[in-house]
Amino acid sequence: MLTKSIAAGLAGTALLATVAFAQTPPATTDKAPAAAVTTTTTSASDQWRISKMSGVKVYNEANENIGSINDLLMDKNGNIKIAVIGVGGFLGMGEHLVAVPYEKLKFVNEAVAYTGPATNPGAKPPASTTTGAATGTDKTATTTSSSKWYPNHAVFNASKDELKNMPEFKYTE
Repeated sequence: MLTKSIAAGLAGTALLATVAFAQTPPATTDKAPAAAVTTTTTSASDQWRISKMSGVKVYNEANENIGSINDLLMDKNGNIKIAVIGVGGFLGMGEHLVAVPYEKLKFVNEAVAYTGPATNPGAKPPASTTTGAATGTDKTATTTSSSKWYPNHAVFNASKDELKNMPEFKYTE
């Protein structure tokens, strides 16, 4: 019984000491306060999040799905130089990774138009298609108020077979 009372008294003392220690004001120093970090912009409505670019589908000029972006590689200055595209495979198994120059990708915010045979004879044709050479000159697509912080898809001027025949990209340490 006495040991229980002693243990309870020690626990209570430890709790009170903790509360008293938490109320002690911090020691003052003669150091000047750190400069506040300022940002140059408060809005980034015309920007894309790199974290959202992984998984963006890549189509060719014939609107055929040829793969998806797996990774973006940048130089030491922060400029994106290479897009790693995953071609083929199923659920990541058997996927062939290829590295393509980032400037060769064309990003589009509109949905890809279906160009196959119409299943509904009265259906209207799609409003837009993926056309034009993937020259990389159009990096800024129109942004709507419902922007999702990443483009709808990318266009690369190659077929799926051409990408599969490219040398495989491997991450080296």
